[in-house]
Amino acid sequence: MGRTFRLGTLVTATAALLAGCGTPGVRGVAGTAPAPNVLWTPPRQPAPTVAAPPEVPPDLGARISQLRLADVIDIALRNNTATSAAWADARAAAATYGAAKGQYYPTLSVTGALTTIHRTVASAGQQAVKQQFYGPTLTASWLLFDFGGRSGSVGGARDALLAADWTHNATLQSVVLAVEQSYLLYLGTKGLLDAQQTTLAEAQTNLDAAEQRHRVGLATIADVLQARTALSQARLALESTQGALQTTRGALALSMGLPANIPYDIEVVPDTTTPVGIVEGVDSLIARAMRERPDLAAQRALADQARARVTVARSQALPTLTAGGNAGGTYFIDPAAGFPTSGNSYTATLTLSFPLFSGWSQIYNVRAASAAAAAAALRAQGFEQQVVYQVFNAYYALRTATQQVRTSRDLLASATESEQVALGRYKAGAGSLLDLLTAQAALASARAQAIQARFSWNTALAQVAHDVGILGLDGSSPLQMQTDTTGTPK
Repeated sequence: MGRTFRLGTLVTATAALLAGCGTPGVRGVAGTAPAPNVLWTPPRQPAPTVAAPPEVPPDLGARISQLRLADVIDIALRNNTATSAAWADARAAAATYGAAKGQYYPTLSVTGALTTIHRTVASAGQQAVKQQFYGPTLTASWLLFDFGGRSGSVGGARDALLAADWTHNATLQSVVLAVEQSYLLYLGTKGLLDAQQTTLAEAQTNLDAAEQRHRVGLATIADVLQARTALSQARLALESTQGALQTTRGALALSMGLPANIPYDIEVVPDTTTPVGIVEGVDSLIARAMRERPDLAAQRALADQARARVTVARSQALPTLTAGGNAGGTYFIDPAAGFPTSGNSYTATLTLSFPLFSGWSQIYNVRAASAAAAAAALRAQGFEQQVVYQVFNAYYALRTATQQVRTSRDLLASATESEQVALGRYKAGAGSLLDLLTAQAALASARAQAIQARFSWNTALAQVAHDVGILGLDGSSPLQMQTDTTGTPK
């Protein structure tokens, strides 16, 4: 019985010990939760280091409430992490390219050795000695020929650098487009808010007129109620746009890399330009995009880099010719002789190396590199097709937006005239309030459509410039444009 008790105690202690070993602690707390239905208590974490939020550059602080598009883009490009990361990638690729070009030069190394022999007891007929040998050795090696392996490696690094540089340019243009879209959306929302404030003032005038006519017996209470309903609808639309304005304002601040609550505003310039069409046709723009798109150039450079890897892989199965040599001096100090002795040695080698067998790895390396090069070429080809579609789509979107600007302008003119006629008839007692409210609702809708059409046109113009690959860092669209006097897109 005593032996059984001791055995059971030993098993229990061993199980507890194993359980403790299975869940090691983490920073002073249990490694796991004590039960499956209990939350694990994490260790105390040190307070994270929070970087200082970005601020408006001092040179733009003086006009923080009157920022222009170029100012907004300038702030965004300074603060955007994507552009900084792309630039860092390009600098890393440049350093890698510089390191790869070092393969064209010989390598030199210097080594030094110190050897001490101290035998204190004579043995086997030899006396006790104390000797020291020391000396430097200069070793040189230079790869003379390797059937394209070295040039392929350098060429691949060069293509990687080109891809990184083109990617940096593409990132800049993408950031500019995103900021310009946010800027135009905020500007369009401000214009819509101004239009709705005008509509609200007109609705208040209608209500005052209906109440006045009701007091003198020229209108029924139904007219007053309809006018109040129209006023409430106008106020509700205005309040909704006011909320949207703050949202778009915060989105624009975010696109600039600034906190959403930073006090700023943009300069509102009346946009009274006539809608214009692009002189170049869609085929000309597509051809231009094939030359100018930085992201397409990056894809092509990556395909070239993959083809360079094929050359490197093939060279690994071919001979190499290397020249080498070393020069060294050996200094010997024997205390028994009383003076040091020295000697110099020089060697030169010319090595021709033939790889015979490596388990077929060289063959498979060439196959893998060839397949990767084919995949990269196909990806570049597929990206070209995407570019063609993007330019095609953006071109016709701009044509549609140009037509919509003209149509919305005509609609606004006719709706304004209709509202003025209905207002005159109502004041003269020849028209009903319902006719006036209908005309004013149509006018409010026409104002909103005109603002939306103008916003869509500006956005489409920036999109075309981006998809062609020529969007300027100030938001400009260097396209060949002409004034569309007929309203028909060219």
